[in-house]
This record gives sequence, structure tokens and C-alpha cells, in this order.
Amino acid sequence: MEYLPRVSYDLGINLYLKRDDLTGYGMGGNKLRKLEYFLYDAQQQGATMLLTVGGAQTNHGRLTAAVAAKYGLKCVIVAIDEYPDEVSANILLDRMMGAEVILKEDDHIRPQSVQSQELAAVIKERYESQGEKVYFIPMGGSNELGILGYYDCAQELTIQAAEMGISDSRIITAVGSMGTYMGLFCGLKDIESPLSLTGALIMPYEESVRAFAKNYFDKVKEHYGFEFDAEKSDFHIDEDYVYGEYNNAVPEVREAIYQMARKESIILDPCYTGKAFNAICQMVRDRKIEQGETIIFLHTGGQPGINTPHHRIEFERELIDGVKIL
Repeated sequence: MEYLPRVSYDLGINLYLKRDDLTGYGMGGNKLRKLEYFLYDAQQQGATMLLTVGGAQTNHGRLTAAVAAKYGLKCVIVAIDEYPDEVSANILLDRMMGAEVILKEDDHIRPQSVQSQELAAVIKERYESQGEKVYFIPMGGSNELGILGYYDCAQELTIQAAEMGISDSRIITAVGSMGTYMGLFCGLKDIESPLSLTGALIMPYEESVRAFAKNYFDKVKEHYGFEFDAEKSDFHIDEDYVYGEYNNAVPEVREAIYQMARKESIILDPCYTGKAFNAICQMVRDRKIEQGETIIFLHTGGQPGINTPHHRIEFERELIDGVKIL
């Protein structure tokens, strides 16, 4: 965890960054904390292949491919998404690490989650008929098992914050499939940590995000037997800076990415961390974050996303004037 002095000065807050983008395999990211548990479970079950689902440029898929390569397993990533007309960004890295990527266009009739589950079941059956032992990992690693990675991280952060004298801090993290947020929530609650938690939603939910969080929490509580409870109002998730879609190109998000890069030499991604950092900037403006407040921002990785075609085109258009050919 590191202090960001120049951005802190700009915003009038004390901003720290938890560098989960620096984890070891496949260019790093938050999903590796979750995959540690999925990998162990897969090994215990004698799996020969990991199968997961997500968007075409899924960071979770990339890191599933990384874990599979490191530990000698096959990997297949299933996505309901359009082919981006090139093998780039995470898809390129998936293939470099030996994963198969299966894309199918959205039928725009049923939820993508339903379509991806159906396609994953077909692919799983296909490979099992060929003799593979397939272990399925849900989107984002977000289920009861997946929360354990950030349950651990919540306790790690509590210790780090105490050592740095910032135990009155608020953690802010991007919220997508919610496994990271829920792990942090449960980990902080279980040890009665003084740290608080806010999620910055980066995609629209088909239902109330707090209703989804409550349902997710209830499953986790039943699974692990936690002695604490939670209501919808306990889940602090800000929905004001979604900008309408998942992984869309947003000028305000790119400006936040430039600010972090030019002031701290840290690269964010346009889908998760860029949106979440823009949310922090807007929350300061809207006084949801008070001047002088201490914030721990979780950097979940995802930097390969800047090379996704629809994002890269916008970056190139805005930055080309600084490239001088003599």
C-alpha cells in the first residue's frame, strides 16, 4: 500500500493505493486472490481443465488462463460478446498463455448471464466427453468460495492501516460481479475492523444492487456460519458514476486515467479502476468524500484493457497530438 501525494494534493484528501495490480502472474490483478482458492479446490477434485465465463476482454478470464498455465491445467474462456475484429488486449494474453477463447454473439433476448451459463454447460460436456475433468469457475470468481480472497485482504488491509496509522480510513473499490466487495465486507465485519467500505458501481444491475448484495451475503453467511448479519442499508455502493454501460468508453474516465498517470505514474484501466477513480474524484466534488478524509483505493489491475479496440481508438484520438514525427 502506498501514499499518492500529488493526487492527494489535487483532491484535498489523503489517498492511498492498495497495489493488487502488482500480483505475480499474467500481468496481475485482484482475481488472483480468489483463484488461489478455486485452484486448490480444482486440484483436490483432480481437474485437468479450468472453464470460466465473462466478457471477451475479461480480466478474470486472463488470470484464470495464467493460473492454469502455471499449474499445468488446460483452460477455456467462454464469452457472450462480439468479436472485436482483432486478437488484442486480454484476448491476446489469453492465447499467449494457451487458453482457448470461445465467443458467441449476444442474442439480445435473454440475459447474458443465462446465455453464458448455457454455452459453458455445452462446452463443459464437450470436453468431458473427450476425457477432461472440467472445473467451472463462475464469472469474476464471485461465489461463496471466491469471497475468501478478499476476506483475507480485508484482514491484511486492517493490519497495514494500523501499522501506517490510518485506521480511520475508508476503502473504496470498483464493484462489478461483487466478489471483491463482498469478501472485503465480510472480512471487515468478521474482525470488527475500524475500516469502512464503499463500492463504486461500474455497471448497471438488472435488479437493485443492494438487493443483489443482500442475497449474496445471505448465501455466504449460511455457507460459513458467520455470526454477524447485514441488511440492504449496510451495503454502501455508490451508483451515480456508472455512465450507463459496462466497459464503455467514457471521456470523464479517460481524464481520470490521465490524471493518475501524469501525477503518480500509475496506469488504471477504463473498465474498473478508471471508473472507480473517476468516482472518487466526483465523490470529492459532490462532498460524499470530505476534505481531509483518508481513502484507501483498491487497484484491482486490468491495465491490458487500455488496448481493447474501442478504448484504444479513443486514447489514440486524444493523445496523437503529442506524438511528433521529425
